[in-house]
Amino acid sequence: MPDTSHELSNEVSFWVLAALSEAPKHGYAILRDVELMSASQGSPVSLKIPTLYGALERLNRLELIEVVGEEVVDGRARRYYRLTGQGVTALKDETERLEARVRVARSVMREGSSVRVDGGRR
Repeated sequence: MPDTSHELSNEVSFWVLAALSEAPKHGYAILRDVELMSASQGSPVSLKIPTLYGALERLNRLELIEVVGEEVVDGRARRYYRLTGQGVTALKDETERLEARVRVARSVMREGSSVRVDGGRR
């Protein structure tokens, strides 16, 4: 399996995988859910369509998501995507990395100290 940690550190990829974690979705549903989820955290992310589809192509190439069906709605093709097992694992790993960063930041803020460049405490 390729190293996906760099891809998941990309905010767009993270939000797309998070949106797909509950159920398969088509592109516009992903756009909507990313905006709703991110807005609930106080920092709305509004993806442009080319950005979304670029992310979907990359995530598909990395085998983190897969196409699970298509339908035609109002004369337009609608493709549905879902997380793969590797995508679930990658999302869990990135979530754990983010949580670890938050714990460190909270600890430093709570202590009122700063961390030196060499990693030691002042």
